[in-house]
Parts: sequence; structure tokens; C-alpha cells
Amino acid sequence: MEPGEALSTAAQIAVTLAGFAGVVVVFRRESVHDWSPVDKLRLRLLLTNSILPLVLCMIGLLLLTIRPVPADIWRWCSGFAFVVSLLFAITMTKHFRRLALREVQSEPLTRFVFYLFGTIGIAANLLQLYNAAFLSAFWPFFTGIVVQLVTGMFQFARMILLRHE
Repeated sequence: MEPGEALSTAAQIAVTLAGFAGVVVVFRRESVHDWSPVDKLRLRLLLTNSILPLVLCMIGLLLLTIRPVPADIWRWCSGFAFVVSLLFAITMTKHFRRLALREVQSEPLTRFVFYLFGTIGIAANLLQLYNAAFLSAFWPFFTGIVVQLVTGMFQFARMILLRHE
């Protein structure tokens, strides 16, 4: 599959995933403002893990329109992805740490899931840094997009399947 096709497909998945966030909000009985902080964090993760890959796909597609295609296109994309993903990770970690310990302990999987996907995200982000510094290949950049989309899909599934009081 060519990079343009892969990015277009990932962008379509990201838009669909962002739309699913609306479905989650509509089918909940209470207003978003009445949600628990844990559920608000999940929604924030779902939205960010759909919007961020969309932005990365659009930047990659934009750079692919330049003729001739720059040799360092994936180096630039991975560098941008590294910076943006790092800012996202720092922000989400701050939000997670603000949650009351009692809320996190009431759902034993929440902390495990957060750190599991955080670890996978760190690995993907380190791959972005390596790609920006040495490889300049498409697959590491696309791996970062896929990791974010899979994380978003997982958040969507959790929000749909979890019972709400």
C-alpha cells in the first residue's frame, strides 16, 4: 500500500472514531458535565486519539502533494508527531494524576490500562524520534498513527461496554 493510500484510510478511520465520540455522548443519560472525572478523561482520550491521527494524516498528505516529494518527508512528519504526541502524553498524565485515588481504585483496570497504553505510546513516540533522527521511513510514522487509532478504538469500546451508575 502506498503512503498516500494508507494515510487516507487512517484519516477516514480517525474521522469515524471522532464521530463515535458523539455517539457515546448521545447515548449517555446524563450531561457530559455530570460525568465522573474518569469518564471525562476517557472521552478526552477518545477525542484526542482520533483528532491527533487525523491531523498527522493530513500533514503527511499535504507534504505528499509537493513535487518532487521531499526526501525527508517522513523525517519531518515523525519530528512533528514526536513533539505533538509528547505534549499530548504530558497533558493526559497530568489529567490522570488529578483524578482522586479513590476513583481510580474503584475501577482496578483503569490504572493498568492507562499505563499499558502509555507504555505503548512511549514506544511509538521513541520510534518517531528514531525515525526523525535516522530512518526517514514511512512505516514508523504510520505506526504512531495506528497506535493512536487503536488506543482510541479501545477507549470507545470501554466507554460503550462499561456500566454507568
